[in-house]
Amino acid sequence: MLKGNAIVGQSGGPTSVINSSLCGVIQEALKQEAIEHVYGMRYGIEGFMKNEVIDLGKEDPAIIEGLKYTPSSALGSCRHKLQEGDFAPALEMFKKYNIRYYFLAGGNDTMDTICRMEQYCKEQGWELRGVGVPKTVDNDLCCTDHTPGFGSAGRYVAMSVKQAGMLARDMKRVDQYVIFQTVGRSAGWLPAAAALAKDSCDDAPHIILVPERAFDRDKFLGQVKKVYDQFGWVSIVCGEGVCYADGTPVSASKTADKFSNIEFGAMGGTSAAMMLHQMIKEEFGWRGEFQVTESLQMCAADRANQSDIDEAYACGKRAVELAVEGTTGVMVTIERDSTSPYKYSLGTAPLKDVAIGAKPMPDEFIDDENLFVTDACIEYLRPLIGELPKYVRFQGGNVE
Repeated sequence: MLKGNAIVGQSGGPTSVINSSLCGVIQEALKQEAIEHVYGMRYGIEGFMKNEVIDLGKEDPAIIEGLKYTPSSALGSCRHKLQEGDFAPALEMFKKYNIRYYFLAGGNDTMDTICRMEQYCKEQGWELRGVGVPKTVDNDLCCTDHTPGFGSAGRYVAMSVKQAGMLARDMKRVDQYVIFQTVGRSAGWLPAAAALAKDSCDDAPHIILVPERAFDRDKFLGQVKKVYDQFGWVSIVCGEGVCYADGTPVSASKTADKFSNIEFGAMGGTSAAMMLHQMIKEEFGWRGEFQVTESLQMCAADRANQSDIDEAYACGKRAVELAVEGTTGVMVTIERDSTSPYKYSLGTAPLKDVAIGAKPMPDEFIDDENLFVTDACIEYLRPLIGELPKYVRFQGGNVE
């Protein structure tokens, strides 16, 4: 048995259930005989190297339990990309606190951090077991059916589009179109989730634009006109990362983060929704609006799915079990055993396989002709988003 201390951190953007994973890690680690102390790194690996460490074992158990339903990142987060000069100082910190078990909740950049740090420690003769806990609202991690956080963010998007669509429908004599932008730089899972808002053919959304498909201005405007002629208004959902065929973002942003990811609409740049709004206004002269919620879909705990909370917790718990059993260099994965009824199990994937890039939506989920998603996509999404409220509307026509 490898005896020592454990440390857990959070990286990248939050989700409404990432703290549920944190709760799972802490509660399970505190039970393990092999783990003497459970520490938390404040602000990820960046804070850890500055000795920003707290003793989670001294926290009130009620606070740890309350993490299950607390949004954002309780430990604080970062987007620090490991540099060559970071490895030695980080190893000294692992030695200082006798860290033998290392857990991070995050996306593919986070899995890359664990992978590289665990490998460096191995080369230096320091036994460290590193296990990743999946997290991202984008749902774009490789090797897993879906990620904790996506279902709740998808529900936020679907609910927002549904309710905003009702408003737009009833106000169509004033505003003829509404555009809702989701986060997600390279995968269309979140805009696709908006399709769950649709009960009738005239319900929002009418058009869904995903980064997996090149944006075609003429095709887009043609579909907008077709929908308008049919219903008198148009609901559009777009991912922030939609690009033209040459790779130029519709948002026209030029700003990149430390991982060379384009920050769409950042630092005074435009947004995809703003550009689409401008196109429609210039082409048709209509009045409309755009909605860019940014981080709200990452932290809306009031719309979190209980199943998402439960899966996030289970992934955190399983990460500790794996590490104590002797497993290292992997991320916990969710495997779908059945869609109807929905059932899942937990597996693992090598960190190096997860860190390679983003998982796009498959072709069979995208309806290119109608700028929408397919029934197969909706079937995949439904158990993750959950049932949405049913709203009523008048059925009668005008008095003759």
